[in-house]
Amino acid sequence: MTSEQPTRAEPSVSAPALPGALAYRKTLAHYLNLILPEASDVLEIGCGDGHLLQMLRAGSKTGLDASAGQIAEARKNCPDAQFLTGDVCEVPTDARYDVVLVADTLNHCRDAQALLESAKALARPDGRLVITTYNTLWRPALSLLTALGLRAKPPDLNWLSCGDVRNLAELAGWEIIKSEGRILLPADVPVLSTLLNRWIAPLVPFLCLTNIQIARKPEKPADVPSVSIVIPARNEAGNIPAAIRRIPPFAPDIEIIFIEGHSSDNTWEEIQKVKAAHPDRKIQIAQQTGRGKGDAVRLGYSMATGDMLMILDADLTMPPEDLPKFFRALADGRCDFANGCRLIYPMEQEAMQFLNLCANKLFGILFSWLLGQSLKDTLCGTKVLSRKNYEAIAANRSYFGDFDPFGDFDLLFGADKLNLKIRDIPVRYRERTYGSTNISRFRHGILLFRMVAFAARKLKFV
Repeated sequence: MTSEQPTRAEPSVSAPALPGALAYRKTLAHYLNLILPEASDVLEIGCGDGHLLQMLRAGSKTGLDASAGQIAEARKNCPDAQFLTGDVCEVPTDARYDVVLVADTLNHCRDAQALLESAKALARPDGRLVITTYNTLWRPALSLLTALGLRAKPPDLNWLSCGDVRNLAELAGWEIIKSEGRILLPADVPVLSTLLNRWIAPLVPFLCLTNIQIARKPEKPADVPSVSIVIPARNEAGNIPAAIRRIPPFAPDIEIIFIEGHSSDNTWEEIQKVKAAHPDRKIQIAQQTGRGKGDAVRLGYSMATGDMLMILDADLTMPPEDLPKFFRALADGRCDFANGCRLIYPMEQEAMQFLNLCANKLFGILFSWLLGQSLKDTLCGTKVLSRKNYEAIAANRSYFGDFDPFGDFDLLFGADKLNLKIRDIPVRYRERTYGSTNISRFRHGILLFRMVAFAARKLKFV
């Protein structure tokens, strides 16, 4: 956009001055629609003529721009949105938004940090900031197009690297959750655009024109949360008494939920004995009618009353004594999803076979690429999130479908779809002291790879 009276935070140009700008916005809108939560209230800062906002799916749309002329055009192009005219630092509204979008606006902004600080005040406590910027690698190509007269000469751009954006966001009080590159071909060329943007771009994100970064407001919950610990148990009779004994009192209100799953030993009897022997503990028990750990976890979560939901595998190879680490990570606002990681500290000699270790490391690499967040161990059974976020994952489960019998990938993919901050919590992995694993290395390994391929189709190659 061309600002009539540029201010300290507003950009002088917000629309991408590229050949086929409308085609570029259409492609960008496609990827933003994959990121934005459904029915969210979206504010676009530097909305320009409103074309991008018009193409977004949202519960409500609001555009903000410093140029009255651009806002007049935006009202024509996006009649279902509300619009505000003025400096973002002095925006005349008390409204708060689920998503604040800054699309290619930091590239032209006089004071990017001031803009991001103002954006923080406009986002809800659990809101998200979505920033798109041009990749600095494209600077020579865009300069050449300008020199050849194929691109209008814009004002001087801020060529911000992903590191620059991260630094500015953190200075403004945001925490970057994830980053990814999109769009190799910003023009609409039949067949070629789909080939490059859908299938090739995810493999070479560092070459893409547009960097998309998502940030959250790291805030500590006001109250100490209550906790529900779900313990799926199949053929784990010898571990049930130890599970109760070893869970430390790390929160004022702890609920323990045993879910027994078609055991061939006396696991169910042991669970009943433990409940009867500990009337001082809040314990719930149930037997699942479905199959698989994922089904057991979902049953346990449906029974849970706590604010924070935890999974503890009944084999106790993840020490129950480490649960306070997971609790503090969420209770202190350091992340939205705490994921156990067994691959940092040395593990006991027989805790994990070599082929399993290799597979776990490979899945960590694949998931870090899939989710745009660093993740080393996807298959540790202990995962912790708030009840609110789990309910949002369950409500959006139809996007992936009921494809995961283990429950680990279902939660991780669902958390990514909601743009939750995932953080690894290092634990010391122990050998089993009773029973044997319920995992079939090769049969389940093939299934896990099939689930990764399925998720890639839903998250990357879209």
